[in-house]
Formats: sequence, C-alpha cells, structure tokens
Amino acid sequence: MSDHSTHFEASGGGLVLSNAILLYRIQTTRGVSSSGSAAFASIHAIDQDSEGRPTIAAGAPLTRAHLRQWTEALGRTVLPELLPGNVLVAHPDMLVWWVPEQVRTAYFDLSRPPAGLHILSRRTSVPVPYPPHLFVATRSGLGVYALPVNDRPTADTPVLHSPVLNVFINGQLCWGNIPQPRELTIASIPDFESAVFDSWSTHPNHGQEQTVSSKGGLVRLWDDLAARRAKRFPVRRLKHFDPATRAQGSRRARAAERISVGQIVAWRTGR
Repeated sequence: MSDHSTHFEASGGGLVLSNAILLYRIQTTRGVSSSGSAAFASIHAIDQDSEGRPTIAAGAPLTRAHLRQWTEALGRTVLPELLPGNVLVAHPDMLVWWVPEQVRTAYFDLSRPPAGLHILSRRTSVPVPYPPHLFVATRSGLGVYALPVNDRPTADTPVLHSPVLNVFINGQLCWGNIPQPRELTIASIPDFESAVFDSWSTHPNHGQEQTVSSKGGLVRLWDDLAARRAKRFPVRRLKHFDPATRAQGSRRARAAERISVGQIVAWRTGR
C-alpha cells in the first residue's frame, strides 16, 4: 500500500486523526459497481501501533446518528452566506427558490407540430409570458412547478403543474443533453434556470397535455400566447400539481387535495 500523508493547519488544539469511514460496494467481473447499487459503510476508531503510526481499528456499521454528528461538525467549517430574497431553502442536499412571472424568450422546435399552429409550426424563438415558478434542486434532479400567485410562496402555497414542455408530469426536468450543475449552491441558480428557460422545447412529455384545462392542450396554449404577444400567462388554465406517481384513489379525492410548497419540500427530502 502506498504511503500517504496529509497535513492540516488548524487553530486552537489542532486537528487529530480520530476516525475512518470505509465504504463498500459490490464487486463484479467488470470492477466495482457504479452508484445506485447496494452499498455498506462502517466507522472505525484510530489506534496507534508500537511506533506511533495510526492504524484503523475494528469498526461498526455507520448509522444515521454518526452521519448527523459528522455533518454538524463539518458544517461548522462552512462560511455563512447571505441568501437572496427569492431563496426559500438552502441546504447541502436541497436548494429551493422561486421566480416571479416574466416575459422571456422561449425556444420551440416541435418534432411533430399539430396542424393549425400560427407560430410554433416551425423552429422559432419568441417572447412568451411565464407564470411564477418554484424550483426544487436536489442531488437527484430538479423539480419545476408553477405557482398560482405572483408573491413569495409560503409552506401552504398550492403548487401547479409547470407548462414548460421539458418537464415530466412528476415535476422533474427532462435534462436530455443539457449540462447539469454539479453544485447545490446559490451560484448555481442561474445555471438551473437556464436549463429550464433557455433550452429548446421539442414536444410535451407523456401526460403533460392533460396538465392544462384548455381544449387545444399545452402546445396550442403556447402557440396562442406567442401569436398574441401576450404579457401574462393565464395561470387559471394550469391544473393543481398531481403527479401520476402520487395519484391514488378517486378523482374527487385527488381534486380535494392541494399539494403545497411545504409538501413538495418534504416529498423531495423523502419524509
């Protein structure tokens, strides 16, 4: 085994090597399996041999309590950061913010445009109004939702389906070949928003046409807004968020449930 040494500069009593965490994955004929497969972790105390060199002692399974303890300890080294007014949650594993309604340039290149379109029958970039939006960025993806009012949302604010064509019915952005930001930081917000608003829309995702209460569906709604050079998005046409993966029971029961911002955050954290 190669010899490695690491040096720290610390204040006070200094830093000493106290524990080691070992990570295990399944070994296959092609090597260690990739992320997403079964894994195991153990935490070990550090002993010293007769010559004073550190050695890894017997360990125990890594628990959530261990993770909380070390997360809190490591978090003390993170510099405080002033949050912009549109940020709702800033956490190492989640970033939540909202943007007000706005007219933006949208990019359409429909693979199968329906007959009778006025503007979107060809590849085009055109200014259209967007409703206020809620973004929930996690390690697993980006949730994109519309909001019913153009105000900073609270935990009780209802959530609507986003009319953006690159969004799945479960609220997750379809990344395709769009570069995905690697960090969940305030500085990454423009990159997340660019992935949503500056990418080309080629088709609605499965079930997305049913997320609006218009006879012509979502594509014709966008075409109408572009043709009229509308200044505001008709939020009343958007249905309350009801992803297929969570839709249970009768339609009446689902209609009575209004999923809120607080529920979305809890859902994305797995609670």
